[in-house]
Amino acid sequence: MSSPVYLVLGAGPGLGLAVARRFAQGGHLATLTTRLQEEADPLARTLSEEGYAAEGLAVDLTDPDDVARVVATVGERHGRIDVLHFNPSAWREKNVFELTVPELLEDVALGAGALLPAVQAALPHLHAGARVLVTGSAAADKPSPAAPSLGVQKAAVRNLVTSLDATLRERGVRAVAVQINGVLGKEGPFSPPPIAEAMWSAVSRPDDDWTPHVAYDG
Repeated sequence: MSSPVYLVLGAGPGLGLAVARRFAQGGHLATLTTRLQEEADPLARTLSEEGYAAEGLAVDLTDPDDVARVVATVGERHGRIDVLHFNPSAWREKNVFELTVPELLEDVALGAGALLPAVQAALPHLHAGARVLVTGSAAADKPSPAAPSLGVQKAAVRNLVTSLDATLRERGVRAVAVQINGVLGKEGPFSPPPIAEAMWSAVSRPDDDWTPHVAYDG
């Protein structure tokens, strides 16, 4: 068998890179995807220069077909996907008097809906013991009045994880949303490294101790 594969959709230089690094430290090949190839390459190069196996790919998370294509490509290339990490969200600073229905649906399609084609494409490559990991947020319970679509995204994706976990468990695969109950920062308990450690711990649990939702309170 090849090395385990960690695939993150919606990577960035902060939390996304930190979580990828943590899984790389655990022996995974880290595959980081961003909207543009020129954004993904530096992230992968950072990990490679630190001595880890990493690669970068571009994906349009607003296009279900492209999501499916990229996930399937990774699975077929390596023969497995051990951790599928869904990390995107859309921040739209429009309050409930300004936000339109098309804008709300567009944001939810990115921050929650894109998880569906990703899991469906990954399914042939998710063996028993594989995990689906989702970055959650306190916005699911305490949405910002300035950007309510984020709260809808996070509530929706948390709900979707419940259904995914109940369905995937028949295959020996589990899904979890790690809800970050704090504001991300550069230092302290809500900085990327400790959150990355919490995500590693969440997916490393045995099935006997599994829950589809984990709260990270710092």
